[in-house]
Amino acid sequence: MSNLTSKELSAIEDQLSNEQVLIKKYQLYAQASSDPQIKTKCEQIASKHQNHYDRLLNQLN
Repeated sequence: MSNLTSKELSAIEDQLSNEQVLIKKYQLYAQASSDPQIKTKCEQIASKHQNHYDRLLNQLN
């Protein structure tokens, strides 16, 4: 992999922060929901954002 520019690194770091916020939000929504379908959907969305986070983090390795 080629070296990242400082601008690219900054963009990845910003997106990592955004993904962390979304993961936490949807995990909280899932915990707060009493509707099983909404709970499942929120868990799926949190998982999707966790995958995004993991993939972005791999760009830094």
